[in-house]
Amino acid sequence: MTTATVTSKGQITIPINVRSSLGLNAGDRIEFVEMDDGQFAIIPATHPVTALKGLIRKPVQSVSIEQMNAVIAQYGASTK
Repeated sequence: MTTATVTSKGQITIPINVRSSLGLNAGDRIEFVEMDDGQFAIIPATHPVTALKGLIRKPVQSVSIEQMNAVIAQYGASTK
């Protein structure tokens, strides 16, 4: 098992074998993901911007600012 020591500033040096295994280079970002069992996994944050394509679809019909404001006003009035 590979270990690292946390400094007084909360920093660690990721050991070379872990960096190599994850394909990390200087300047790369990592994510700490909490698992169901409460432990954390370290994964490279390498999602390219192009991965977001198609995440949000354009509406079938255009909506005007007036229509948006009307719906917001209606929703606001119904939650009081």
